[in-house]
Parts: sequence; C-alpha cells; structure tokens
Amino acid sequence: MVARDPNESHRAATPLELFFDLVFVVAIAQAASGLHHAIAEGHTGDGLVGYAMVFFAIWWAWMNFTWFASAYDCDDVLYRLAVFVQISGALMLAAGVPTMFETRTANAAVLGGYVVMRLAIVAQWLRASKDDPKRRATARRYAHGIAVTQVAWVALVLWGLWSIPGFLCLAACELAVPVWAERAGATPWHPHHIAERYGLMTIIVLGESVLAASVAIESAIASGEALSVLAPLIVGGLLIVYSMWWLYFHRPVHDLLTDSRKAFVWGYGHFLVFMAAAAVGAGIAVGVDAATHHSEISSAAAGAAVAVPAALYLLSLQFLHDRPEYGKARILAPIAAGLVLLVPLTPLAGYAVLATGVILALLVCWKLFLMAGAAE
Repeated sequence: MVARDPNESHRAATPLELFFDLVFVVAIAQAASGLHHAIAEGHTGDGLVGYAMVFFAIWWAWMNFTWFASAYDCDDVLYRLAVFVQISGALMLAAGVPTMFETRTANAAVLGGYVVMRLAIVAQWLRASKDDPKRRATARRYAHGIAVTQVAWVALVLWGLWSIPGFLCLAACELAVPVWAERAGATPWHPHHIAERYGLMTIIVLGESVLAASVAIESAIASGEALSVLAPLIVGGLLIVYSMWWLYFHRPVHDLLTDSRKAFVWGYGHFLVFMAAAAVGAGIAVGVDAATHHSEISSAAAGAAVAVPAALYLLSLQFLHDRPEYGKARILAPIAAGLVLLVPLTPLAGYAVLATGVILALLVCWKLFLMAGAAE
C-alpha cells in the first residue's frame, strides 16, 4: 500500500467507492426518516439533536474513508476486505438509528456499527504506516488517534455517561485527529478525486430528499388526498431539489482545494451541506403531513422544517464555494436565504415548500443571468 500520485490524470471514483456510498444511503435514509417523524410529532428539539448525532457518525466515517482512499487506494484483496468491514459497520449503524431516535441515546447497534467502521480504518492506516515509510509518522498518528477515540466512545456509553456535552467533547476529539496527524506530514490526496467524491455524496443526499418527499406524497395519494392539495408540494419539492443541485454543480470546485488548510475547511464544512440537504427531504415530508392534516404542528413550524435546512444549505455552500470573481453576486445567496427564512412567518407558511422552491429557482436564474452578462 503505497501513496498514490496526487497529480495523476483521469483520477475518478472506483466501483468500490460507489458501492460504499450506496450502502450509506440506508443510514442517511434512516436519519432523515427519524427527523421527519420527530418534527411531525412535535418533538423538534429531540429530533434535531438525534439527527445531528447520527449524521455526524455517518458523515465522519464516510469522510475518513474518502480521504484515505484518495491517498492510498491500492484496490487489492486486503483493501477491499477492509472496506467491506466498514460497509458492514454502516449497515449496523443504520439498523440502530430508529431506536436511537426513540431513546435519545446511543444503542449497541449504533455504537457497534460506528466502532466497526472506525477500527477498519485503523487497520488501513497501520498498513499504510508499514508500506509508506515517508509518511509513517502521519499514518501512526491517525491509527492511534482513531483507536483512542473509539475506546472513549465505548467508555462513554458503557459507563452511562452519554450526554450532549460528552458527545460534543468526543466529536471535537475526532475532528482534531486529522489536524494533529497531518502536522507530521501531509497525505497525498487528489483534488479532482476529492471534489468528485463530495459531489457524488451531494447527489446521494439530494436523492434522499427526493425519496423522502416521494414516499410522503405516495402515502398521501394512497389515503385519498386530492391532487390539488399535493400539487404545490410536488412542484415546490422539485424546484428545491433541482435548484440545490444546480447551485452545487454550476462550477467545478477542485481548483478551490489548493492547500491542506483550505481542504480542511472545505471538507469539514460539508457536514452542514450534507446534513442540510438530507434534512430538506424530511422537511418536505413534514410539509406533506401538515397539508394533509397528519401532523401535530402548525403551518409555520412545518414551513420552518423546509426553510431552515434550505437556508443553511445556501449559506454553507456560499461560504465554501465563494470565489473572488463573484463580486456583487456574493450577496445573492444570503438574500435568498433570508427570504426563505421569512416564508414561515408570512401568510405563505402553508405553501412554504412551493415558495422556497420558487426563491431558489429565481436565485439560479439570476446567477445564470449574471454569468451570461459577464461572459459578454
């Protein structure tokens, strides 16, 4: 297992990486479903806490695999088997997500699945430390840091110390491991490969939004709801997802990853992008429940379930993908985010999904207009 060339041409995601991402679809779907039901039942605070915790585990395991693969993907038998172990851990974690939303604490499936995923990457780093002498210190730091944090997670649960402060403390430790490890020597990640992998994950979380909305609408139709009630939700949901996709992919981003510091900010910042994108689907499903009188919350609260994650997506993306040449166009995303957040406070709250979709679509159109003017 030797380091790959960060400048190699035509570096693309492998079939194993695509398979890895598909398995994570299950875990993301469970997290989004849990958030949907928690909000619809009036347990928004508990639902958001559980969703953030579960999504952190999903995103962090995915991100560690992605950056390791960018540097050391040798695609041999041992490497593939280790990835299969990580996939198995992801499935274990997904199986425990519904129970975690009910009990508001980590259970054996969630904890066991997460630890399995993380210990598999420890084995990968130990192998890299053996075969890559130049970066041995870095690889060992990764292995030791990850292993210690896994012991801490297990101790936190087994000793009955699970709490929000405890979770935040260990999450911060997890985030600090790569920063500490890379100080011993940078790993050779590939900018084009990383940009593609993050783009693929964005497509997955947007797909989860489509799935969540489709399931909710299908259920409403099966119960006899009129199409006239669902039409604004269908149109608005499509406009939201299409616009979110367009805003993410309207410019290549690999050229933004020019050094490790920028890569850390960009990579870590995508936690908000991914989490918000998946939460939009849960929000649309909540909107369907509210429109069909199957929820216990007000229209304003249902509207906020869509508006807040949509605004968070816009602002996070604006920060991560900002470019000097955008100039005056920089203000467009914050304005759109502000308008989206105002929707639940207006008489349009009952049509929040449609109103949010229209605002995002207008943002895309205005950006395209400015780009066409600049090209001339």
